[in-house]
Formats: sequence, C-alpha cells, structure tokens
Amino acid sequence: MTHRRLVIAGTGSGVGKTTLTIGIMAALRQKGYAVQGFKCGPDYIDPTYHTAVTGRPSRNLDSWMLSHELVKEIVRRGSEGADISIIEGVMGFFDGKKPTSNTGTTAEISIITKSPVVLIVDCSGMARSAAAIVKGFQQFAEGVNLVGVIANRVGSEGHFKIIKAAVEQECGIPVIGFLKKDDALTIPERHLGLVPSVERGELNDFFARLGELVSETIDIEQLLTLAEAPELDGNPSLFVKKEQLHVRIAVAKDSAFHFYYQENLELLEAYGAEVVTFSPLNGEVLPEQIDGLYIGGGFPEEFAEQLAKQQKAKDSIKTAIENGLPTLAECGGFMFLTEAIETTNGNRYEMAGVIPGVVKMHKKLAALGYREVKGEDGNFLLAGTAGAKGHEFHYSTFEPKSDIPYAYEVKSLRSTKKDGYMKRNLVAGYIHFHFGSCPKMVENWIEQCKKVKKHV
Repeated sequence: MTHRRLVIAGTGSGVGKTTLTIGIMAALRQKGYAVQGFKCGPDYIDPTYHTAVTGRPSRNLDSWMLSHELVKEIVRRGSEGADISIIEGVMGFFDGKKPTSNTGTTAEISIITKSPVVLIVDCSGMARSAAAIVKGFQQFAEGVNLVGVIANRVGSEGHFKIIKAAVEQECGIPVIGFLKKDDALTIPERHLGLVPSVERGELNDFFARLGELVSETIDIEQLLTLAEAPELDGNPSLFVKKEQLHVRIAVAKDSAFHFYYQENLELLEAYGAEVVTFSPLNGEVLPEQIDGLYIGGGFPEEFAEQLAKQQKAKDSIKTAIENGLPTLAECGGFMFLTEAIETTNGNRYEMAGVIPGVVKMHKKLAALGYREVKGEDGNFLLAGTAGAKGHEFHYSTFEPKSDIPYAYEVKSLRSTKKDGYMKRNLVAGYIHFHFGSCPKMVENWIEQCKKVKKHV
C-alpha cells in the first residue's frame, strides 16, 4: 500500500522553499485534495503558513530531538485523512546539527520517512550549472530518493527550458516546473508581524494567487505521481490514551503566545490532561478549576504595551503560580512572567512580576540552537535522571535582580551552564521543549497537578 508523501527541499536557505511549499499546498487544495503539512526542524513560523493554507494543523519533524520511530509515528498520525503530505525542509538539504553528519537534516528526515524528494534550485544567473548542482545532491549521500527538481527564479520560460534540458540529460530526473523571478512572489510580512496576519486571514488572497501561479508553471499531476511512497511501518505508542482525563491544564494561546508543538499538546491529552486555552493578550484571566499552566513562546515583546495593560489577567496568573500551580513557561512565557520587558527603543512595559528581574530586547540574536537539558534538584518536570531536548531562539536577555534558583542545566554545542528559573512549582526559561524527547516530563507534570489538586 502506498501513500502520497513528498519532501520539498532546498539547496540552501533562501532558495524559496517556503514560497513553493505554500504554493504547492494551495494548488493541491484548489484541485480538491486534502493536504497535510509538516516542517523539518524546530520552526514555529512556517507551520503557521501550512496550517492557514491546508486547514489542518502542521506538525514538526525533528530527527535530533526525537527518535526515528517517533518521527515516523508523527507522519503516520498526521497524514491520516489526507490525500497527500507535504514536508517542507529546513535550511539546505544536508544542513543539520553539525557539518560532519546528516543528523537532524532534511535528508535524514526523508530517509527515515521513506519520502521522495523534490529539490528547489535557485536558477537565477545559471544554465547548465544547475545540472551540476543537482548531480552533486544526488550523489552526496546514500539512501536519498531525489525524484524531481523545481527551478525557481528563472528569467523566462526559455531559461527554464535550458535548465530542464541540462538537468534531465545529466541527472535522469524530471524538472517538473518553475517559478519566475518576481518580487511579488515573496511572502509578505515574514517577520514578527506574520502570525497575527495569518490568523486574521490577511494573506489568504496571496496564498490563492500563489496557488494559481504554481498550477500554471508546475506540473501538479506529475508531482502527485512522484509523491507515491510506501506506507510507514511501526506500532502506535506515545499517543495512545493512557488515562482518563484527571486534570485541566490551561494553555495561553493568542498572537503573543502561540509557539507550541502540536504533539506537546496531544501528549498532555494522552497522559490525562484536558487542555483549556485562554488569551492573556485579550485580558482573559486564568480559567476556573485549573490544575496546571503552560505558557509557551511567541512574541510578547511585539505586544508588550497591550500585555502591560491586562492587569487582571496578569494578577490571576501571578496569584495562581504563587499558590503552587504547576507551571511551565517557555521563552515568551518566561519573558511574560518577569517584572518587565524593555524594548530596543528604551520603553519599559510591566509584565506579570512573578520572576524577579527584567528582560531586555536586543537588535541582534542573543541565542540560537539545539539544547540538551537536565533538571536541577527540585525541578518537578525533570526529576532525577530525566533529560529532555529542545532549542533556543531569542533576541532578548534576562537580567535577574539577584541570585536566582536555576531550573536546569543546559548543554549546547559550545558550553554547559545553569539556566532558567525555578521556584516551588514553576519551571521557566528560554528553552522550547519537545515533550516527545522526554515523555516523562508530561507524566511528571500530570502527577504534580494531581498532588496539588488533592491539597487544594
């Protein structure tokens, strides 16, 4: 039995993977196909496009943070009910955790999931050389199933025909279409204002037009044929419901807080939690009869002025945490729980005031990369020898008022250090965790919620 599944990979960052992925998704939807989106790596932004275009929650695939079996399970589960799954790559096809292996690369994801690959090549300023590039990608690593090419940013249809002739002669795979060099095809607002625009539907017309353009110059029927892939084997494991609902965990969900892996929320449900969303940005106080709290990442700095005005919401969260509500705050959530956020233009906005210190925004990236995490003594989420994986990506730094109780030890590519903040049942810090890397975190969280619930 086969399923349609296709990786959209690039020769490098910036070659147009996201634009073409969204265009292909839109074109398929316009033809009546149910499309499931996936994104390689720890990216929260691109999946918002996928979700908006397909109408189905996009899911992340990460072969460094997750086991290969779990990666396959996420694809199997996510693809249920879809006619085709489109997996968008990350960076260049062979770019991952380190330069000496395929670990964490789009190439590794394609091999694990037995997915055919279409390579996006930026063909501006080249002709026959495009074939040399494709041939290099074909021969670089064993196990990769490169089935086709899309030529991006060609100057004309005649330019495309030259590329097509060269690649098909030298590489033996089809060039299934192209997009012309056109600034109008650049995804608008690809920065911190993106998510609100997507959620409000402001990019729908752009997506629709992009889908039409893709249908005009890319052979969608040939793409569907190339996408045929074997069914993935394996047994259901993590997401099988283990308990009936025992606790209610509130999840902050709005334009300021929306960086959540879909699997994180589904694992909470599998282990016995009812997930209840609320919006601090819109002034919603913590829901009633809540046993735990999850404040994920996002862009609180972009909405700092509005968040600062939501005193009732801030007070309800602060009171609950100080009363022992088992809470995880990641990156943007961590920033929100501090005393204030100071923006790059010098403005200061008062936040929830749970964590003693101030977050300062910077114009340059402050941290980026994968992290391995071990809990400090007293960390209810990462108790004992439990270790989790995650990543950091932020433009801010935290300046504590004084010495603080660290939540965990963090190992990065270059160093190991104590980090985060922990007090009573609060674990907070810049790390974005993937619960699939350590399901014990979820189990511990649910158990802690039960304990606190008994004593309330």
